[in-house]
Amino acid sequence: MKGSSRLLIMAVSRILLTGALSGAILLTLTGCPSQQAANTVPRGAVAPATAAPASPDDTAAAATAESTPSDRDQRIIAGVEDQYHSGLDAYQQGNLDTARQHFNRAVDQLLTCGVNLKTDAALRAEFDRIVDSVDTLEMDALKQGNGLTESEPSPVDVANNVTFPVNAKLEAQAAAEIKTTQSDLPLVMNDYVASYINFFENTKRGHDTIVASLERGGRYKGMIEGVLKKAGLPQDLYYQAVAESGFNPTAMNRSSGAGGMWQFMPYGNYGLLHNAWVDQRFDPVLATEAYCRLIKADYDQLGDWYLAMAAYDWGAGNVQRAVERTGYADFWQLYKLNNLPAETKNYVPIILAVTFMAKHPGQYGLNDLSLDPPLTYDTVETHTEINLHLVADITGASVDQLEALNPSLLRGATPPDEAFTLRIPSGTKSSFEQDIALIPPDDRRDWRFHQVQPTDTLASIAHEYHVSEDELASVNQIDAPTDLAQRDAVVIPVARPSQPSLLRTLVYRVRRGDTLVSIADRYGVSVLSLRRWNHLRSSFLRAGQLLHVSTPVRAEMRNTTYARGGTEYHRIGRGETLGGIADHYHVSIEDLRRWNHLHGNEIAAGHSLRVSPPHEHATLADPPAHHSARASHEAAHAAHAAASHPRYYRVRRGDTIGGIAARFHVSITDLRHWNHLRGNEIRAGHSLRVSALR
Repeated sequence: MKGSSRLLIMAVSRILLTGALSGAILLTLTGCPSQQAANTVPRGAVAPATAAPASPDDTAAAATAESTPSDRDQRIIAGVEDQYHSGLDAYQQGNLDTARQHFNRAVDQLLTCGVNLKTDAALRAEFDRIVDSVDTLEMDALKQGNGLTESEPSPVDVANNVTFPVNAKLEAQAAAEIKTTQSDLPLVMNDYVASYINFFENTKRGHDTIVASLERGGRYKGMIEGVLKKAGLPQDLYYQAVAESGFNPTAMNRSSGAGGMWQFMPYGNYGLLHNAWVDQRFDPVLATEAYCRLIKADYDQLGDWYLAMAAYDWGAGNVQRAVERTGYADFWQLYKLNNLPAETKNYVPIILAVTFMAKHPGQYGLNDLSLDPPLTYDTVETHTEINLHLVADITGASVDQLEALNPSLLRGATPPDEAFTLRIPSGTKSSFEQDIALIPPDDRRDWRFHQVQPTDTLASIAHEYHVSEDELASVNQIDAPTDLAQRDAVVIPVARPSQPSLLRTLVYRVRRGDTLVSIADRYGVSVLSLRRWNHLRSSFLRAGQLLHVSTPVRAEMRNTTYARGGTEYHRIGRGETLGGIADHYHVSIEDLRRWNHLHGNEIAAGHSLRVSPPHEHATLADPPAHHSARASHEAAHAAHAAASHPRYYRVRRGDTIGGIAARFHVSITDLRHWNHLRGNEIRAGHSLRVSALR
């Protein structure tokens, strides 16, 4: 293992080298082979497989171009290698927190070894290899989740690959109890459900997971049941969230990229906003409403709650195809005939097991549950960017508490130029609206609000917030120092940093588990830029730290936008970033990448970017036009097209005909008929008709 993966070191974080050595940073990653190593991670493992090593010749060249390592260097390198390979072993086993600790120790040993890495070629090469390797692993992990940060597993995660025997006594007891169990779902008891009850009751990991999930669910139970009732859906669908995420609104699935309490994919027509400022998959209320729409559509299409649950996991089109193939519109028959993937076969029994146990807590060791209290809050509508630090100043809450109330916010601030429903602590709405009105809308990103204490003076407050006493007095209309004693609070006119490209510097507050790589990916910038803008000497970040995530220089966008063929373009200026351009045009980085066929965040000054969907929409492709394109007739023809043409969808890589049928709530048979398909084969880039004539 160690010999075969030694050269992975060449792919990771030369990024770290900048501050530690003050030398130039090479951006090209030299160790990103495309082939997988023989020791790949088993299917279903948390961490992605590592890449194949470079050749021995490459290793030797990278290790030292000038000299053989000294005995001292060899001892240092041996210790570093031990930590790195311990981290690699943990990484391949899915123990990402442990892996990160070992990787950090490997880098720390080099940085604290007492040798000048800038002048020692062997240690410099070792540093390059270690840092590059960890970066590559981090980037691979990011593609599947949140990087080298582990999420608390849900009951489905814990039990999905478990084979646990059926306890005959337990099953008989449950079968008797189910006859008197009140539920608005058609509960059944069989070997499949009973085996998971046995696992969750009689194993520490299973039991602890159920307890943690149900206790956390106390925060959201009333809300979810209210949304289900309003939608006319069974109340016991509440327990599907136990299985999906354990009621964790920020849960991420590494293998699929699904996120939030109801595990929505980052793409799809769910009615949830996802842009540079907000990801509504992580909003418990909005995500629950989206879940209700989707599960109701699945039930309406398939006519059975178990099949609807299976469809939520696998896709309604896939389940419908299994029904058509076998002739059985029954989950348990599809299970027995092996017409469902393993995960979906387990998914429904796990939900039923959790539901049944929650309804009989005393029988299954759950009678001592201490449910978290329901979340209570006031809401205010915002239309400008308001930093959560300012909200915390006014409401008396911590920023962490506000982030927990507003988990959909990605930047620690409300989005500019669009409506957002901000949740604040109960009982603070009136004072918040009164106090926020004291601060000009354009300054709510930077200014602060200070509750005056008996020992405060104008000078002490000015010193605390790094503002001048004159500015502080002027903004608050304080004529004499003694006037401060008459005030309950004062507004702090914090100066805005130097303006960046796209008119302002964006600042991000580091959260637990963040890395430079994950933050760079989120904002569409390079790690090198983050290090330069923030004068970072290492890759270490601490929770609460503020980072500039756009370049702090003045470079305004003027006369850079133009339209061609119905699509809007932006001409890239010097110093601009993909994330900054996305923010300016209120689109997501993912949209810009898709519309412009970009694979990363690199852009070049002078080039043009599409900043609106191509004229043929990125998701719904218009059918071929059969009318004149003259401008004077465009409106009339567009109206005619809307009335007479069916809806079309452009196939994306990874789509299936069953998945598309589920998305647009049509049958596979109709899709085949409308598109003259003889089978299920479809090709990325082609347009499929997904509706009848309107």
